[in-house]
Amino acid sequence: MFSGSIVAIVTPMTDAGQLDLEALRKLVDWHIEQGTSGIVVMGTTGESGTVTEEEYFLSIKAVVEQAAGKIQVIAGSGAMSTDKTIKLTQEVAKLGVDGALVVTPYYCKPSQKGLYEHFKAVATACDLPIILYNVPGRTAVDLEPQTVAQLAKLDNIVAIKEATGDVTRVTELNRLFEAPISILSGDDATAYDFMKLGGHGVISVTANVAPGLMSKMCELAAAENWKQAALINDKLMGLNEKLFLEANPIPVKWALYRMNKMGRGIRLPLTELDQSFHSQVIEALEQANVELS
Repeated sequence: MFSGSIVAIVTPMTDAGQLDLEALRKLVDWHIEQGTSGIVVMGTTGESGTVTEEEYFLSIKAVVEQAAGKIQVIAGSGAMSTDKTIKLTQEVAKLGVDGALVVTPYYCKPSQKGLYEHFKAVATACDLPIILYNVPGRTAVDLEPQTVAQLAKLDNIVAIKEATGDVTRVTELNRLFEAPISILSGDDATAYDFMKLGGHGVISVTANVAPGLMSKMCELAAAENWKQAALINDKLMGLNEKLFLEANPIPVKWALYRMNKMGRGIRLPLTELDQSFHSQVIEALEQANVELS
């Protein structure tokens, strides 16, 4: 159901740090023009942890309205508690999104049984297609392949965003699944290898600044044109590295500011990209032929 280049979109803010829905709508239009397959709004890259509840729902509503059915919209709706995750997922479903990206409960470090019961409860309570999100580096818990295979038997769990950076997970997941679901990379640096081993696409930070290239690489990968896909991947590798010089989304928001796509605003405890990294990010943008202001 979900495949190709799916951007984990940033949340534009003014220089004063106020939500900028006009800039967000323009980003949606740009991604439609550039061939992006889908948009994840209010994920980690969207600073979901720093916005107010009102801003959270306003951002999702704006993206759905601007997308107007031309591009898939997925809302991040994961929380630490199962009850809050269910409520958020039910609410975003009312806004007309195509799916929900549900991260593993963070910080509390549940067992595999706890993870299974958590996602089962969410899937049972909500009709919306659900993408599991496994990112141990952020959450301190790993959703193991055997647990994913059991969850994949539930009708509305349709995909997983696998952000361990371990590309061998693709082979293991495909081997364990009784009914195949979409396996999406959550790690730009290894996305090419991930797809070559059987992945179906990437939920990408890099696509924020190079949507056309990321979309084309995924298109070529789907056609198994690995030689041409590798050439594009080579152009993107600088961005895949330099956009993580500081915690995401610090570098990518600064890059979009330099591209004149939005203001420089970012919310505490995140701060603007340190000046010592500016030249490295600019060099990576130029390597990918990204136009700067």
